[in-house]
Amino acid sequence: MTARRSSLGFLGIFGRSGDLRQLDDALRKADLHPALVPEGVKLTIVNLMHDRWPEEPPPQAYASVAQLCSYCIAGPETFERANGEQPTLDAERRIEAALETGDSFDAQIVLMTLHAKLISAEVVERYRLTAE
Repeated sequence: MTARRSSLGFLGIFGRSGDLRQLDDALRKADLHPALVPEGVKLTIVNLMHDRWPEEPPPQAYASVAQLCSYCIAGPETFERANGEQPTLDAERRIEAALETGDSFDAQIVLMTLHAKLISAEVVERYRLTAE
C-alpha cells in the first residue's frame, strides 16, 4: 500500500489535502485560527497523526489534537474563555499524563509546539517545560 501524502497545494492549481483541511477546521472549532499555526507545524501534526493511525485518523482525532494544540498555544486562560472549563481540564490532564509518560502522542504534540516556539509562556511556566 502506498503511503498517503499531505499536500499544501500549489499556486492554487492543486488543492490542500483533506487531512490539512480537517485540521484547519478543527483548529477553528478550538478557537485557534489556522493562520496562527505555520504550515510546517500543521504538516508535522498530520504526519504524527498518520504515524499513530496508519490507515486513517478517526474523525474525532482532529478535534482532540486541535484542542491540545489550542491549549498549548493560547494558554490556559484564553483557552478556557473560548472553550469552557471541561475542555480546559481535559487538556491539562492530557499534558500532565504526557509529562509522566514522556513519549506519547500527546507528548509529541506538546514538544512540537515547544520546539516551534508557539507554546504559551504560561504553559511553559506551569508545567516547567524545557527543550533539551
